[in-house]
Amino acid sequence: MASEQQPAKPKLKYLFVSIEALIGDLAWQVKSEGHEVKYFIEEKGQRDVCDGFVEKADKWEDMKDWADVIVFDDVGFGEVAERLRKEGKAVVGGTLYTDKLELDREFGQEEMKSVGINILPKWNFEDFDEAIKFVTEKPDKYVLKPSGMAQNEKELLFVGQEDDGKDIIEVMRHYKKRWSKLIKVFQLQKYASGVEIAVGSFFNGKEFVTPICVNFEHKRMFPGEIGPSTGEMGTLMYWSPPNTVFRETLGKMEAKLRESGYVGYIDINCIANARGIHPLEFTARFGYPTISIQMEGIQSPWSEFMAAIARGEKYDLKAKRGFQVGVVIAVPPFPFNDPASFKRFSQEAVILFKKPATDGFHLGDVKLVEDDWVLAGESGYALIITGSGPTVEESRKQAYSRVKNVMLPNMFYRTDIGERWTDNSDRLQTWGYLY
Repeated sequence: MASEQQPAKPKLKYLFVSIEALIGDLAWQVKSEGHEVKYFIEEKGQRDVCDGFVEKADKWEDMKDWADVIVFDDVGFGEVAERLRKEGKAVVGGTLYTDKLELDREFGQEEMKSVGINILPKWNFEDFDEAIKFVTEKPDKYVLKPSGMAQNEKELLFVGQEDDGKDIIEVMRHYKKRWSKLIKVFQLQKYASGVEIAVGSFFNGKEFVTPICVNFEHKRMFPGEIGPSTGEMGTLMYWSPPNTVFRETLGKMEAKLRESGYVGYIDINCIANARGIHPLEFTARFGYPTISIQMEGIQSPWSEFMAAIARGEKYDLKAKRGFQVGVVIAVPPFPFNDPASFKRFSQEAVILFKKPATDGFHLGDVKLVEDDWVLAGESGYALIITGSGPTVEESRKQAYSRVKNVMLPNMFYRTDIGERWTDNSDRLQTWGYLY
């Protein structure tokens, strides 16, 4: 007897809204799953990103009633996302509360403390002279973290290396001279050595969706954690039931997130050592390139998943076993903002593939022109290339074999994504944090 045919799932309309062209890869994925997609980008210099891959919207507000699901890709949309939810719209995006969690470091740390999360000592300043005096009187190793929108300038974060704090004093003197107009508020946090580990999870407005994502970012530009901070040059991750790191940090925020009505991905970055787990900061939005690497590991349809959490529904998220590795492919001027350099070295460069297979290739700032993948925008953030496997080494092997398929003038990338896993995992398991 023939089995009954399953009814076709409805075709939905998705509106993606972006300030700086971050979410195009997910928009393209949702379109590839058979749904209608429109994509709005606010920044004029980024508006050609994803041309040819997804249909664009000139003004997202005109499309909100057209959309079944609206996806905001960054902090700063919390107020409008809350308003749309009150109007009955299905929205993936932040809230005023979660925007503040990420943008106001002092607030984020105090919220952690209020739910019993163990935080590192920290001090907030609005004046560089006061901060210099503080370190002079209390010499130690510190991390300097700009707050507000200045924290998006990743090269301004500085991790002190000298026990007497003299290096951080010199950096603050330089910042006072060169960056005081941008850096209005900043934080000095006591330095902690150990393993940097992040745990994140999607939230459906009521509760966390499991499995959680355990990830290890590689933030510096060059192998061996050398060079300017880029935000992220690549990541190793795996999916897991809630573990000790999650339970001791992000898991304690569930009631606060439920109260705010947050919907989307949220992540907390930590330093773990034998003395404990020390949370550093929230990312209350999709991560980049995190979301593209998550596509390598998630087996559920992304369109179905986004619609479910936007509606506040439970969802059985299916993920691969093993590990995923993602490698960012960039060109000048990345990681710096220099439109003139982009125009000179990278604008309209064509990405060529030695073989036609593009499995594991994810869109950065790229557009489709007569079937060619062409650099767009002005950042130089070109591609994210991913691989997966039952072991870290097999995941790395697949990702870097795919990297070798790319030909792009002036491209660069890190060659060591995931290499630290053996040492890191040994220590984390010894301390009992991965269970």
